[in-house]
Amino acid sequence: MRVITGKAKGRKLITVEGTETVRPTLDGVKEAVFSAIQFEIEGAVVLDLFAGSGQLGIEAVSRGAKKAVFADSSAESIKVVRQNVKNVGFEEYSTIVQKPFSAFLKSTAEIFDIAFLDPPYRLGLIGKALPLLEPKMSERGIIICEHEEECNLPKKIGRFEITKVLRHRGLCVSIYRIPADEEDET
Repeated sequence: MRVITGKAKGRKLITVEGTETVRPTLDGVKEAVFSAIQFEIEGAVVLDLFAGSGQLGIEAVSRGAKKAVFADSSAESIKVVRQNVKNVGFEEYSTIVQKPFSAFLKSTAEIFDIAFLDPPYRLGLIGKALPLLEPKMSERGIIICEHEEECNLPKKIGRFEITKVLRHRGLCVSIYRIPADEEDET
């Protein structure tokens, strides 16, 4: 696993070993996701929820995000995120929090421009996280959810609706945004 492009291009990242709940995002999926949002990363505040190794938040900072917040309930994942952030030299751009997603989302005052949700599959965690996340998103916000193909996410959550679905080898990435007509009204 590596950083694809930007300031930390080519740097290797470690992952959590020996667990079925942490699956690193495949490079092809990561490239497709970042291609879809490439012009919106610069200066963004990013949330890597269910951070695992932290690779999505690190990739965003490498590409010009102002800050990444990494949240995960697993002590092992947090240890790996800290090591990866240190290895790429992004400590000053990173906040790392060990809390369950619901406690984190209920307690944070941060507003995010981009949020990555890549939880363990088949537990329904995205559906539980979206209603808590929606009020924490900026008006230009983008919510990116990686999930198994058979997972049925709501088409709309608050101000956001699915605008794009990327499919790759049995998994999907659903991208939520505020529709353009709603942006014009605010």
